Amino acid sequence: MPTPATTSLKLDMELKQRIQQLASARRRSAHWIMREAVEQYVSREEKREQFRADALAAWSDYRATGLHASAEEADAWLARLEAGEDVEAPQCHN
Repeated sequence: MPTPATTSLKLDMELKQRIQQLASARRRSAHWIMREAVEQYVSREEKREQFRADALAAWSDYRATGLHASAEEADAWLARLEAGEDVEAPQCHN
């Protein structure tokens, strides 16, 4: 486990009180609440950033090749997956 680093964070009094109330209700420290909040935020934003990067890469690939699956093909595939079928993704085409 990496060595923890200390970071200073300035909060307005209202937010600080809300954190303290939540910490008390959860029987956790305010430090734990803030650390958990930062961890969840960073994890969520990393996933969003990866999604954005994947979308840009897919758009770039589409522009370069023209290969795609139609919305109808994708919808039909997803419906079959939702129904529990083990089906391959639709083939990309021009």
